[in-house]
Amino acid sequence: MGDGDDGTGLRGWADRLAEDLARGNPGLRYANLAVRGRLAGQVHAEQLAPALALRPDLATVVAGMNDLLRPRFDADEVAGHLEAVFAALTARGARVATVTFPDVAQVTPLARPLGPRVTALNHRIREAARRHGVAVAETARHPVVTDPRLWSADRLHAGPLGHARIAAAVAHALGLPGSDDSWTHPLPPARRARGLEAAAAELRWAGAFLGPWLLRRLRGRSSGAGRTAKRPDLLPV
Repeated sequence: MGDGDDGTGLRGWADRLAEDLARGNPGLRYANLAVRGRLAGQVHAEQLAPALALRPDLATVVAGMNDLLRPRFDADEVAGHLEAVFAALTARGARVATVTFPDVAQVTPLARPLGPRVTALNHRIREAARRHGVAVAETARHPVVTDPRLWSADRLHAGPLGHARIAAAVAHALGLPGSDDSWTHPLPPARRARGLEAAAAELRWAGAFLGPWLLRRLRGRSSGAGRTAKRPDLLPV
């Protein structure tokens, strides 16, 4: 459950996690109800009932990043929706996992004002998870998560390496066989753009991604408009 991937058809972290689980559980069936662009309240309203109807043994719930980007952000309201989902799933006997969010300012300097929002939401996610026995993949606490090589060109969604690391983080949080903390290890050093080169890169990103994103906000449109869950039914992996 959650706000979905980048819409490119990329093998997302939830898909990768299901594949890992299926290696030791040949009969595993997997559904993915996430939809790109959804807010936490929409995830609660639209996805919880279908998720409960599937009677899952394990569920992942990740939402809130889209809320962080909205002008009117209320950490308590967002966390309240997530906690309601945690409570409903765990009450039905499902094991639940979630993640905390990285400091987006380390990925996109223009997002520095969002830092306090991320901190506030992560604190509430941890508290809600603790109350309901939800496993938390602490991606917020490891610098590697903000390495640009883990992110797609839009800097809002994970790239292939990022999805692999998130899947490994969730597996580790759940204590799955074969999982460890290797997902926290830094990548080999890489050359970073500086000065005018870095400024030019920021301008290109703003023109290619920030501008269109702001235009959608002004028009009241979501990048997930018209999208539906890509895998709403439990199917073999």
